[in-house]
Amino acid sequence: MLFKSWVLEGIEAGRITLAFRCWTKPTVRTGGTLRTPIGVLAIEGVEAIGPDDISREDAWCAGFHTREALLADLRMGRDGTLYRIRFHVTGPDPREALRQNDRLDADDLAGLLDQLAALDKNSRSGPWTTEVLCLIGERDGRTADEIAERLGIEKPRMKRKIRQLKELGLTESLHSGYRLSERGRFMEKQRPTAASSHDRF
Repeated sequence: MLFKSWVLEGIEAGRITLAFRCWTKPTVRTGGTLRTPIGVLAIEGVEAIGPDDISREDAWCAGFHTREALLADLRMGRDGTLYRIRFHVTGPDPREALRQNDRLDADDLAGLLDQLAALDKNSRSGPWTTEVLCLIGERDGRTADEIAERLGIEKPRMKRKIRQLKELGLTESLHSGYRLSERGRFMEKQRPTAASSHDRF
């Protein structure tokens, strides 16, 4: 479930607390959470409705000035069941603090290397984490397209791999492409030592 930048601004300001989506199957559930660039959303409710169930107040809470504007937006080539999703911001994305943490002790570094080794071991295309981190570290803004082409991996699969690195706090998204986080840069500096100690890289 993705949000446009103006919607995220409204959510962060507390003006937007509803979203409407046409789905064949919901991608969020009541009681679940959703990570976004402005923080983690707590999903209060996911309700299947009809267009007539949308009120003027609903439209305002979804960021639209009129009910008609919301309905026009929903009619733009979207199929499936209409859902009303209620949510609120519950806190910051925990990955943000993780990305900024560049104070890794020996145990933290060893654990991180083990996690990267597990990603390599479970990859059907063979080890990849070192190459991807090196490519991102060479230049801020390197895109998934570029990395996929360099490594001969399909773009959708490469994007999934980069998301795995992001989950570990090692990379972060830019407006276009990626860069190493503070945590990722710290780990890169430790790689020669780590290699001799753990034989991972």
